[in-house]
Amino acid sequence: MKYMVVLAFVVSTVAAAPAGGIKPATARASAPDFSLPDAGGQTVRLSNLKGKVVLLDFWATWCTGCKVEIPWYIEFQKKYARQGLTSIGVAMDEEGWAKVSPYLAEHPIAYPIVIGDLDLLQKKFGLEPNLPITLLIDRRGRVAEAHAGMVEKDAFERDINQLLREKGR
Repeated sequence: MKYMVVLAFVVSTVAAAPAGGIKPATARASAPDFSLPDAGGQTVRLSNLKGKVVLLDFWATWCTGCKVEIPWYIEFQKKYARQGLTSIGVAMDEEGWAKVSPYLAEHPIAYPIVIGDLDLLQKKFGLEPNLPITLLIDRRGRVAEAHAGMVEKDAFERDINQLLREKGR
């Protein structure tokens, strides 16, 4: 069975956010922390990224929309890393690294990829079906925007720029 993900804790974020826009800073909820190993065995901990704008992408190797968006996210990472953008991909393939590693060998992704454990992420994020899911997390670790389904590239890039202009911690 293919797992698809919706972050239920951000359903209100999605519903409350204007289409193509980020939530006002005063209306943002803290993103739940997680620690997951990347392909090299290094631990990626969301809370260690405070001070950066985080693009958090929940995806899978079988997800068509994900395959469209990931090249955009690679482009954003290259373009905005010096300004403080960090991207993280959370692969939700139930086969884990056995499925994701060969995919990454054929389709390199220029930012850290971790494997999402569905049980762990259900407890932290309250997951329901629907991939891709992309979150923008502000420099203070709060969810500023959440998209279930594909994003609109230009609007999402404008939102990244807006978050990069906000003051940090």
